[in-house]
Amino acid sequence: MDFLRAVKRRSLLSETVYILLNIGLAMALLAVVWAIDSPLPAFALILLSKWRVLAVRPRYWFAHVQANTVDLIVSLSLVVLLSFAGTVGGASAIPIQIVLTVLYLLWLLILKPRTRRMLVVLQAGVAVFVGVSALYIMSYEWPSSLVVVAMWVIGYSAARHVLVAYSEKELTLLSFIWGLLFAEFGWLTYHWTIAYSLPFIAGFRLPQVALIALALSFLGERGYASYEQHGVVRSVDIFLPALFSLGIIAALLFTPLNQIHIGTI
Repeated sequence: MDFLRAVKRRSLLSETVYILLNIGLAMALLAVVWAIDSPLPAFALILLSKWRVLAVRPRYWFAHVQANTVDLIVSLSLVVLLSFAGTVGGASAIPIQIVLTVLYLLWLLILKPRTRRMLVVLQAGVAVFVGVSALYIMSYEWPSSLVVVAMWVIGYSAARHVLVAYSEKELTLLSFIWGLLFAEFGWLTYHWTIAYSLPFIAGFRLPQVALIALALSFLGERGYASYEQHGVVRSVDIFLPALFSLGIIAALLFTPLNQIHIGTI
């Protein structure tokens, strides 16, 4: 019994330390963005917070980096959104930044640690949405090749994150293929990007490409889930997801409201 109590105390202590460290990271990122105009110091802080990824033998580094890429995408994207909000948000910048920081805390403490398949899929969806949003917010003056590479990384990482939850044998191949689809999509949308104004958030823009990428990812995951369970993509499983996803994409493409070109931000 004494041993069980000691284990329970250590577990409670480690959980408390974990929560405090994550709260400290989120607060530190917000403070750095407030104090320094450049997002680079906040990027460096995120990379330093990932020191445990490399605290293993070198032959495991690549596997650990891949396993943590989704979280890294979300974290780096948060810094971009915080910095962008501070640049264009005006009087509403601080409330927006605080809301973003709270959402990041929810990611760190509630969503990221979960291992249920549905929640793992949700983690990948969050990475796609915020990653693509941050990329297109900051990359309108980048060479298209950098955008294509970044989109490949987002697509590959999100697909791999989901496929690991399904115990897929062809993990690398399928992730690579989905990354290529994202890269091609990134090249196409780089030349025609629409962004939407958001109510009550002055100056903040939501890239259309992020919504389309999320809808396509949802459709792809539902199709794969059907194939994984039945050995074939059944129309009864994919019909409603396809109708939902394609309906959203069609609405975005053919009835854009309050649109501006991202390059004018």
